[in-house]
Amino acid sequence: MAFRGVLIRVNSGGDIQTVQGKALATETLQDVEMFQQYGFTSNPPKGTKAIMLPLNGKTSHSIVIATEHAQYRLKNLKSGELAIYTDEGSHIILKRGKIIEVSCDEYIVNAKNKFQVNTVDFDITATNQAKFETPLLKGSDEISDGKSTMNGMRDIYDNHTHHHGGDAGTTEKPDQPM
Repeated sequence: MAFRGVLIRVNSGGDIQTVQGKALATETLQDVEMFQQYGFTSNPPKGTKAIMLPLNGKTSHSIVIATEHAQYRLKNLKSGELAIYTDEGSHIILKRGKIIEVSCDEYIVNAKNKFQVNTVDFDITATNQAKFETPLLKGSDEISDGKSTMNGMRDIYDNHTHHHGGDAGTTEKPDQPM
């Protein structure tokens, strides 16, 4: 029969993660395989509760089929919502109304060719900074840093004239605008 246990340590270096845990009557279990759903993986912290299933009735050859850590689990999700989360508080919630909420200190997107957002409104709130490293940034007709805009800087540059020594009466304008 399946039983409850508590994870003490996780080894996530192998093909299948293995755990050390405590089981019924504080029995210590070594190298218990921890199975997870395809496409999802985690390394649960010490103290995570687990459901263990002894194969052929032997607790020494158990497998972990589910884990739960009540201290870190996101609570009060609405019916149909789902989330992934860490013990540090980062999370992604797929919410009702086709809303995806991401909460973290740093948000990194690695895309070889394209990062595409097909929406009328796309809000990025970064309390310290937002950094874009790309050879080409395409978007709306206007890019702003909150103090000036690219179009405003172009207007100043395009209309800028100044004297270049010698003949004070001549002005030069660049051949090509930015």
